[in-house]
Amino acid sequence: MRVEPRPSEVRRLVIRVFAILGTAPAHLFDLEEEILIDAGRYLGRSYRADDLMAMWLADIGLVQFYDEEGNMLRTINLLEEAVGQRVAA
Repeated sequence: MRVEPRPSEVRRLVIRVFAILGTAPAHLFDLEEEILIDAGRYLGRSYRADDLMAMWLADIGLVQFYDEEGNMLRTINLLEEAVGQRVAA
């Protein structure tokens, strides 16, 4: 069985990581979110606040965080997190 996070859960994760990476709290309320679709197929979502960008690649369960120059800052594997939570329960 594959466990996938809800968009609201990923959004909360992105906001937490953006805050850790230095985004001002006021800018977190202005989080821009876009749904990524290619040829009618849902790919994930992108998020922007301040000079940071995150991309949720839904089919592989990754959220990648980038700075304003496109340097990858962090990657979070949502599928590993979900498996760990399921085992702990």
